[in-house]
Amino acid sequence: MATITDKKVGKIVAENFRTAKVFTEYGIDFCCKGGVKLSDACSTRGLNLEEVVEKLEVIMQVADQSPYQEMSLSQLIDHIVNVHHKYVEETLPALKFYLEKIERVHGDRHPELTLIRQEFFEAADALTIHMKKEEFVLFPYIKAMEEAKTNSFPLSKPHFGHIENPISMMEEEHDTEGERFRRIDSLTQGYTAPADACQTYRVAFSMLQEFEQDLHTHIHLENNVLFPKAMVLYSELNAS
Repeated sequence: MATITDKKVGKIVAENFRTAKVFTEYGIDFCCKGGVKLSDACSTRGLNLEEVVEKLEVIMQVADQSPYQEMSLSQLIDHIVNVHHKYVEETLPALKFYLEKIERVHGDRHPELTLIRQEFFEAADALTIHMKKEEFVLFPYIKAMEEAKTNSFPLSKPHFGHIENPISMMEEEHDTEGERFRRIDSLTQGYTAPADACQTYRVAFSMLQEFEQDLHTHIHLENNVLFPKAMVLYSELNAS
């Protein structure tokens, strides 16, 4: 596929979710930085573009497309809330507990644990507020737009003005958390526990890595699938 090099990374994953595996392997951010062309993403990281394209094409030969593209906006929102928002809410307490514990026990020998704990606690607070803004403001309006189109009735203007306003805010907050977890990844040396780490230490790092991976999928579904579709629908409903 000659044109794949000019496609945006997020678009490639939105069309075929299996390609996310390749981007993860090469350290290419397909969620927060998904608006970058594949050629530019490879150039920035000093990667061999032909090698990455070859691996992507092997995966894309499988006809199985992203199931999320076939979902209605309401179905996609319910999936995000019931799977990813729920995961964050259920994982935060245990992970905060573990990070506090390993900092207390191992912090004298591994001072980076204090920074890791601080970064994650800030992420926990920010994500908790972020998800509620989505669940109580943006997501209900997107669902209302879909219902308005289905039932052919007019929809009043939202208090936030154009839907681009809250979407831009959510995307900025996604970028902030993406950058934060890149710092955590660096501080943990790729979530690699040191030789003297206890079992709790290793579990905490494994959970942190899983948390980041889930966040990548979570942000990708919003930035590259839900939000673009919501913008198109908003334009349709407000066409003069």
